[in-house]
Amino acid sequence: MATATAPAEQAVSGRNEHPLLVLTARRLAIGVLTLFLVSVIVFLATEVLPGNAAFAVLGRSANPARLHALERQLHLDQGVLAQYWSWLSGLFTGRLGTSLANGEPVWGLVEPRLINSAVLVFAAGVIGAVVGVALGAIAALRKDSLFDHVCSVAALTVTSLPEFVVAITLIIVFSTVVSHLLPAVSLLPPGTYAWSQPELLILPVATLVIVIVPYIFRMMRAAMIEALESDYVEMARLKGVPEWRIVLVHALPNAIAPTIQVIGLNFLYLAGGVVVVEYVFNFPGIGQGLVFAVDNRDIPVIQLIVVVLAAFYVCVNIVSDVIALLASPRRRIPR
Repeated sequence: MATATAPAEQAVSGRNEHPLLVLTARRLAIGVLTLFLVSVIVFLATEVLPGNAAFAVLGRSANPARLHALERQLHLDQGVLAQYWSWLSGLFTGRLGTSLANGEPVWGLVEPRLINSAVLVFAAGVIGAVVGVALGAIAALRKDSLFDHVCSVAALTVTSLPEFVVAITLIIVFSTVVSHLLPAVSLLPPGTYAWSQPELLILPVATLVIVIVPYIFRMMRAAMIEALESDYVEMARLKGVPEWRIVLVHALPNAIAPTIQVIGLNFLYLAGGVVVVEYVFNFPGIGQGLVFAVDNRDIPVIQLIVVVLAAFYVCVNIVSDVIALLASPRRRIPR
């Protein structure tokens, strides 16, 4: 009898596993596999670039002796698998090598740019999420009002504009013809952190906020309207529940869950869109560093920046999925 009930008990216990733990474990496994595949693709992509990296670094001063010495230093005289293992082990041990462009440590070049970009992306993402969610919720509560129509038209208009157009428009308005309130470009020397001159963050952050707010606004508005017109909200109104409680307790939690996914996607977009914005404003971030590394064929810097961006993508996906699960009253209950 005990043996007959054991499979049933195992099945019940399997069904009662908390979905948050299952989702997190699954996403972590997929994330590790994704990072491994990205590392392979990045390494192979830099390996198949035309020309010789050592010759590109030495330029006109290249001769057979110096080429051979630099190839040994860069492990170019080894096989592909040995080179990949040396590079991968360096990522885990902190031996990231030196820049081919100037001979400085790779991490010393990337670290300040990475922090500057993180500040830029985090500030724009948080401000954009708060503004987009607030405007979307208010527009849903005032559906078909003048405020709703103005916000919807503005969102559609801004959505059609690329980042560099928004950036140039802000520069014209705040830094050139109309007024001179803010600096048009960043003049920070390499290795300097952005918070040493906070005014340099205003226009880049404003550009990214303007670009991402329409997407969050439209998703929040649609989800909030759907929640306000749902059966459980109608039932709450019939029971005499105050409207403020209906909005905050019943409608908002169910509307915010799908919006969190969009916010996560916009954080991922910021990681790529920041390249254009940093180039326009000459902002010393990881995007500008990637452009310089590609121009100078600085392979160790390119490899590290791409892997860091891939790790950011994986982490944001995991965090957004977990937060969306916690925010949804229906999805976080184990079944």
